Amino acid sequence: MADSETLVPAPSNSLEEDSNPNEVLMPDAKNPTEGSDSESESDSDSEDESQAKAQIEALETQLYNNPSEYDTHVQYIKALRKQGDLEKLSQAREAMSSLFPLTSDMWREWAKDQTTISSSLEALPQIEKLYELGVSDYMSVDLWCDYLNFVQEHDPSVKECSAVGISKARNLFERALTAAGLHVDGGHHIWELYREFEQAIVFTIDETDSAAKEKQIQRVRNLFHRQLSIPHSDLKSTLVAYKAWEADHGHLSNANSKELDDLPSHVVSVYQKALEMLDSRAHLEENISKNNTDSEKLQDFMTYLKFEHSSGDPARIQNLYERAIAVFPVSADLWLDYTQYLDKTFKTARIVRDSYYRATRNCPWVGELWVRYLLALERSHASEEELSTVFERSLLCTFSGFDEYLNVFLTRADGLRRRMSSSTTVKDEINYAILRDIFQRASDYLSPHLKNTESLLRLYSYWARLELKYGNNLTAARGVWESLLKICGSMVEAWQAYIAWEIETGNINEGRSLYKRCYSKRFPGTGSEDICHSWLRFEKEYGSLEEFDIAVQKVSPRLEELQLFRLQQESKNVLPAANERENSSKKSAREKRKLTSHAVEEQPPAKHHKSVAQNDKGQPRQSAEPSEAAKLDNKNAERARNQEIQDKSSKKPIQFNDQCTAFATADDLHNFFADAGGVVAVRLLKDKFTRKSRGLAYVDFSDDAHLAAALQKNKQIFMGKKLSILKSDPQQGRKKEVAGRSVRAEHGRTDTRETPKGKMDIQPQSPTSGHGDVQLKGRNTFAVPRNVKPLGWSSRSKSPSDAANEQETDNPKSNDEFRKMLMKS
Repeated sequence: MADSETLVPAPSNSLEEDSNPNEVLMPDAKNPTEGSDSESESDSDSEDESQAKAQIEALETQLYNNPSEYDTHVQYIKALRKQGDLEKLSQAREAMSSLFPLTSDMWREWAKDQTTISSSLEALPQIEKLYELGVSDYMSVDLWCDYLNFVQEHDPSVKECSAVGISKARNLFERALTAAGLHVDGGHHIWELYREFEQAIVFTIDETDSAAKEKQIQRVRNLFHRQLSIPHSDLKSTLVAYKAWEADHGHLSNANSKELDDLPSHVVSVYQKALEMLDSRAHLEENISKNNTDSEKLQDFMTYLKFEHSSGDPARIQNLYERAIAVFPVSADLWLDYTQYLDKTFKTARIVRDSYYRATRNCPWVGELWVRYLLALERSHASEEELSTVFERSLLCTFSGFDEYLNVFLTRADGLRRRMSSSTTVKDEINYAILRDIFQRASDYLSPHLKNTESLLRLYSYWARLELKYGNNLTAARGVWESLLKICGSMVEAWQAYIAWEIETGNINEGRSLYKRCYSKRFPGTGSEDICHSWLRFEKEYGSLEEFDIAVQKVSPRLEELQLFRLQQESKNVLPAANERENSSKKSAREKRKLTSHAVEEQPPAKHHKSVAQNDKGQPRQSAEPSEAAKLDNKNAERARNQEIQDKSSKKPIQFNDQCTAFATADDLHNFFADAGGVVAVRLLKDKFTRKSRGLAYVDFSDDAHLAAALQKNKQIFMGKKLSILKSDPQQGRKKEVAGRSVRAEHGRTDTRETPKGKMDIQPQSPTSGHGDVQLKGRNTFAVPRNVKPLGWSSRSKSPSDAANEQETDNPKSNDEFRKMLMKS
C-alpha cells in the first residue's frame, strides 16, 4: 500500500480510501443536485457490499477447510480491509502471521492501520511490537525507516529528548544500522535519519554547556565518518553534505573546494577505499536491480554472493544473504546455503538460532533445515523444552520423503543420547523413557512406509543398542529386534544385523539359534546362500567341531537345493529370450512370404499357369494345384533358413555366475573381458520381485575368436571370487529335438511332416534318390538336399571333389538355383 493510504474507521464500520487521508466520506451526506444519480449510486454500493460479504464468507470457508493456503490468507485480509471490519482484520492478520512470515509491505500496512486507529500512549507498545515482528521476518530498509519515524513521532520520551528517550532511540538506530546499514542501494536512508536525530539534539543543549554541545557535535561528525567508510549509492552526496556541515561549524574554510581538500587524512583514506568497493560492486548491483526472470535474478544474487565470499567480510556477506532472501523467501537452496554459512562463521551465536527459526517458517517442507535447527539449538545449549517444541513443530510439516522424517527422529534421538551421557545432572533430568518414546513414535509412523529398507534397519538397530545401554534391559532390546523381523523378516540384512548384535554382546548360543531359524528361509537374490555360508563361518570362528559338523549337515542339502532352483530359474529366463528371437524371425518370414504370394497372385492367369505347368525347357510338370506335402515343404524350408540365419548371428554369448556378481555392474564385466575384446552387450539377471542382482550375467561377443578368448578366463578371480564361465547355447535343445524327427518319401516325392516351430529337417529316402520329382512352389522356398549316408560310410572314403560337392549341396538354395540344378541333372 502506498504511504499516502490510511485506514479510516467510519460510523458504518466501513473503510474508505481516498487521496486525502483525513477526509471521511459520510454515507448520509448527499448533494441535492445529484437527484436520481445519487439513488442509483446507492443501489450500486449496496450491491457491491453484498458481493464483498459473499466473497468474505467464501474465503472464510476456504481457510476453515485449509488454513495453510497462503494466497487465501492474503485475499481474506485485503477483503476485510476494504470492508472495514477492523476486529476481523486484526484477527486475520494475527492468524496469518502465526503460520507464515509476512512481507515488509504487509507489516507496514498493518502498523500504519493500527496507528490510524489508535495512536495513544497505551497503544504504543502494541504498535512497536508489530514493527519488531516485521523487522525480524525480512530485512527491509523501508520498514526500519517507518519504525524509526514512528518512535520519534509517538514516543514522548524520544520527542522530549530525555535521557531515557535518547538512549532508546540510539539503540534502535544502531540495531537498524546493523541490520540494513550496509545495504548498498538503500542503507543511506537510515544513516541520514540517524544524523538528523543527533543534529536535532544539538539544538536542545544549552549554549552555556559548551562541553556537552561539543561532545554532541563530535557524535554527529563520527556518524559522518562512519557513513563515508561504507560503500553505498549515495556516497558522493554524503561527502558533499559532510563538507557543508563542517563548514557550518567552522572546521572547513571552503565547502566548495575540491572533493577531498582540507579533509582529515583518515577520512580521505576510508572514503577512497569505500569508493573503490562501490565501483567494484556497481555492475553486480545493476544486475540484481534489473527486471529479469526469477531464475536469472537468483543467479545474479548467487554471483554477487560469490564475490562477497571472496572478499571475506562476514557482515557484508550476511547483509547480501538477507537481501536475497527478502526477494526469494521460499528458495530452499538459498536458506540452506545461508544457514550453513552462519553455522561455520558464528556457530553458537543467537543469530544462528534465529535464522534457523526463520528458515523453517519460510521452507517448512525441507527436512534438512529442521535437522540443522535441532543441532544448532543443541550447540547453543538450548533447554529441553525448546528442543522438544522445535521437534514437535517439525513433525507437523510435510516432507518430500519418509527418509527426511527418519533423519529428524534420529537427530532428536542423537541429541537426547548425548545429553544423557554428558553429565550425571542432565542424565537425571532426562529419563530414558523420553528416548524410548521417540523411537516408538518413529517406528509407528515409519514402519508401514519403510518396510524392508536399510533405513528402517538403521532405526531399529540403533534403538536396540540404546535399550541395552541406557535401559539396561536385554529382553527389551531383543524385543526390538523381534519387532523388526516381523516387519522385515524377508530381508536377509535384518537377520544378519540381529545375529551380529548377539555376537557383539557375547550371546553366541542365541546367535546360533537365529541361524537355525533363518537358514531355511528363502531370501531375495543370493541372500539364502549368504546366510548359509555365514553360518558355516560363524561355527568355524565361535563353535566346536561338533557344532560345525551339525551346521554342515544342515546347510549342505540346503545349498544343493538352492543351486538346483537357481539353475531351473536360469533355464526359464533363457528360453523366453530364445522364443522371442524365434517368434521375431518367424514373423519376418511370414511377412516376406505374404508379399511373395501377393506378387504371384498379381501375375496374369495364363502366365501364372504356364510358369507352374512347365519348366524352362518346356517340359511338363506336376499339377499346378499345391499339395499338402508341398505346403509343408515351403514352411519347413523357410524355417530352416531362418534357423540358419539365427545360428550365424554375430553375437556369441557366454554365461557365468558367482556371488560376486551380486555386486558387479555391467562396467565391471566390460573391464574384466577387456583383454579378450569383442564385448557386444552385458545383461545382468535380476530378481523380478526385489530387483536385486541374482549373481548371474550373460555377455555377448562379436565373433567366435573373442568368445574363445573369453572362455579362457574360466575359474579366474573376479572381485575376490572365482568365476564359472560357460558357453551359452540356447539352440541346443531344439537342435536335438529336430534331429530326432524323420521325413519319409513315397513314390519319388518327399513326404514332410511338420516339425516344431523354427526347426526343420528334410531327408530323402535313399542316397540314390533323384531330384526330378520334388515339387517346388513359390519364389522364396529354400531347401537343403542332403544324402543319407549308408551304414559303414566314412569320410575317409570320399574324394576331395566329392567333399566339395557335398559342401556345396549342403548350402541353402533358392528356387531358381534349385531348378537349374534339377535341369542339369
